[in-house]
Amino acid sequence: MRLFECGTLVPGCAWHTRADNDAEVVRRAVEHLKSAHGETTIRENMVDNIKARIRDEANAA
Repeated sequence: MRLFECGTLVPGCAWHTRADNDAEVVRRAVEHLKSAHGETTIRENMVDNIKARIRDEANAA
């Protein structure tokens, strides 16, 4: 499983998601950024920042 924790991008946010692949993790993270953090435009660099913070759940401490 792949894991993304929003707090690694938005300090203080406890939201996280897991999925079998990075594409689904990115999709969920983008939806979260729109609904919880009020982002209206998701730029390519934001997607890159999300991707850079996705990791294997087995490696998560």
